[in-house]
Amino acid sequence: MNDTPRVAPKSPSEALKPVAPPAPPPKARRRRRSPFLSMLSGLFTVALVGAGVVGAGIAIVSNQSKAPGPLASDRVLIIPKENGLTEIAELLQREGLIEHPLSFRVAAIMGGDWHRLQAGEYLFKARVSPQEILGIISSGKVVEHSITVPEGLTSEQIVARLRDNELLTGEIAQVPKEGSILPDTYRFPRGFSRQAIIDRMARDQRVVLARIWERRPSDLPIKTPQELVVLASIVEKETGRADERPRVAGVFINRLNQKMRLQSDPTIVYGLVGGKGTLGRAIQRNEITQATPYNTYVINGLPPGPIANPGRAAMEAVVNHSRTKDLYFVADGSGGHAFAETLDQHNRNVGRWRQIETTRSQQQGGKPPADAVDKVEPPPAPDSRSEAPATMQPGSGAGLPVAQPAGAVAGTRARAFDASEGTPRDPLLDKTFDLNSPKLVPQLKP
Repeated sequence: MNDTPRVAPKSPSEALKPVAPPAPPPKARRRRRSPFLSMLSGLFTVALVGAGVVGAGIAIVSNQSKAPGPLASDRVLIIPKENGLTEIAELLQREGLIEHPLSFRVAAIMGGDWHRLQAGEYLFKARVSPQEILGIISSGKVVEHSITVPEGLTSEQIVARLRDNELLTGEIAQVPKEGSILPDTYRFPRGFSRQAIIDRMARDQRVVLARIWERRPSDLPIKTPQELVVLASIVEKETGRADERPRVAGVFINRLNQKMRLQSDPTIVYGLVGGKGTLGRAIQRNEITQATPYNTYVINGLPPGPIANPGRAAMEAVVNHSRTKDLYFVADGSGGHAFAETLDQHNRNVGRWRQIETTRSQQQGGKPPADAVDKVEPPPAPDSRSEAPATMQPGSGAGLPVAQPAGAVAGTRARAFDASEGTPRDPLLDKTFDLNSPKLVPQLKP
């Protein structure tokens, strides 16, 4: 409804004229939009869309990294040095550990593990997930290998074993001094230094020796830790049985206390071949009396140095030796030794052992036993000397009379020579006979 007041016409003709329509209302003025606000609005829209895409991607990557992988069985894999994240992801894909290398790289970057990945040899369990793979490689928990160094090897033999091990690297500066390294089982990662193994063995030897030396008895006829190692190395080479070490050590302690010569076969061998450790044949008759600094059939007391690297147990046996009156021992055919306090008892034990050897030789068709390496065979002819430890050697200074068994013929050799231990063909490993069981002791022939 138009609210404009109606004006009365002044004349009829004027009334017939049409009334002019009112003027239209003025148009509202539109405000101009700021270009800065428009840009912000656009960026917000893009960011919102991008956040949605990134969130979806993160969810996908997270699910893939936690999902079990395609590896069907346990696998050991070496991650080479200087490999970056991309190379590692490609290697894992080639080896069948992951399916999506891009997802693996994204997970590594998101988790912050990409700069902590370490080269090395790793064990991956079957169906291991990419996230677990990242944890293993970034932790540096590589596969450890082991090398066992048996007791009683010389330093040259130990160095040779380390050089033959292809998992170790580097050279060994020099062969360690005899008796300065501790035989044991050592664990190491692939690529570990050979010299580092030697250094560890030397460090362990110093620690173990110091602890054992502190517990030595006051009456031990050993004056220095080095002498303890020397005697322990002889004990180590004389027997491979743990239960016999203290008793064998006791025999040598008794001999030292009575100023007897030790007369140990392995010292003959070491005096002849040194660090090589074994002759590879029987000891010859003339080698028994061959003067070397180590031959305890010739020298008094201990040799000038160890003849091998003794283990912890052998060193413990020296300071905790059996308190017996034993002065002699010889192989008994059961893998151990028969011990004796007197020469007469000892010679009877030796006779049994020789009978055992004869029986074995006959079973082998008269051929020398294969376990004769480093072992002397007494000559059948009469000999002008006696190998029994109670015999006073010329120039020994022991001041002890020559001991002879009852009924012994003057000038004959008392067969008291023991077999050398420590070879793969150890005669003491044969348990056919047992001197502790009368039923298993062979009858001596008249």
